[in-house]
Amino acid sequence: METKIVLYGASGHGKVIAEIFNNQTDVALIFIDDSPKFEKLLQIPVLNRNAIKLDSHSQLIVSVGNNRVRKNIVSSLQVSYAKAIHHSAVISSNSSLDEGTVVMAGVLVNPNVKVGKHCILNTGSIIEHDCSIADFVHISPGVALAGNVTIGEGTHVGIGSTIIQNVTIGKWATIGAGAVIIKDVPDYAVVVGNPGKIIKFNSI
Repeated sequence: METKIVLYGASGHGKVIAEIFNNQTDVALIFIDDSPKFEKLLQIPVLNRNAIKLDSHSQLIVSVGNNRVRKNIVSSLQVSYAKAIHHSAVISSNSSLDEGTVVMAGVLVNPNVKVGKHCILNTGSIIEHDCSIADFVHISPGVALAGNVTIGEGTHVGIGSTIIQNVTIGKWATIGAGAVIIKDVPDYAVVVGNPGKIIKFNSI
């Protein structure tokens, strides 16, 4: 029996999530979008959000890369959420991934990692032992988190950045591309450079 997975967001990020299911013959995919721009994406049907009834039996993944938008969508729905894990990802059996989270190709998750709800572990990222990643976090491609790193809700860790061991990143922070983080980062901070420096704060 096929499992129907609904991807909310017909976007570039949605394409990457859809391809995770490429070789799974028991999964049927459909995209929904608030403002569809086309009828199909990667040969998968795209429907208007209002054209399909979402209920507690729907298996849904919010395929939107923006953390705030993803949280807003989740807050508006009462459905069941699936997870998407690429077959090439290596995830320790002693780690946990919560609902709605997606794991792209080549990701490595080592032991005793906790990943929250509706997170994105993007292509080739490395999450070392004993890290804690809160809900709605986006770990971009090529990011390396050393051991015992804590990431707060909604934070975006930019492509190719590195966070050394035992560092805590606050909620809704932004870590710039290629940044090297060697000390704790407060809530809402925007940090860039090597070593990372705060340049401003995100609005609450």
